Amino acid sequence: MATALLQHEFVPRIPDELANGHLYVCVEHATVVHLCCCGCGSEVVTPITPRDWQLTFDGETISLSPSIGNWSFTCRSHYWIRANRVIWALRWSRSEVEAARAESAARGRPSPRTDLAHAALPTSRRGLLAQMRGRLFRAHDDSDSSGGPER
Repeated sequence: MATALLQHEFVPRIPDELANGHLYVCVEHATVVHLCCCGCGSEVVTPITPRDWQLTFDGETISLSPSIGNWSFTCRSHYWIRANRVIWALRWSRSEVEAARAESAARGRPSPRTDLAHAALPTSRRGLLAQMRGRLFRAHDDSDSSGGPER
């Protein structure tokens, strides 16, 4: 069953079992994880970085930006999370997804919003989160040594 309203939870690590309708926010690893809102049961990972998603917490609710486009999932669901509510968006065609990927690549950005960030978590969540944290720190270290972020 599709989810219309989400409940957020700040956690020190992502739990092994995810509950439908919950957003798990791990500040230490700058990641939000939830089960796909269409009800398919796929795990959605949204890294919180300037190049991926931004999280807004207003003291009561969570919003994520940009939209969640699960293009790599069978369901291919597409939605926004605004003030803990799921707002369904139009489905994108394969050509629209490919155009967005090409645009990201042209800007020198990987296409985190269309594949990698939405991949299902492997059995070892801690391993994935440690890898993501390592990438964040490597990117930060690289930008510090060059005098700024790469463009």
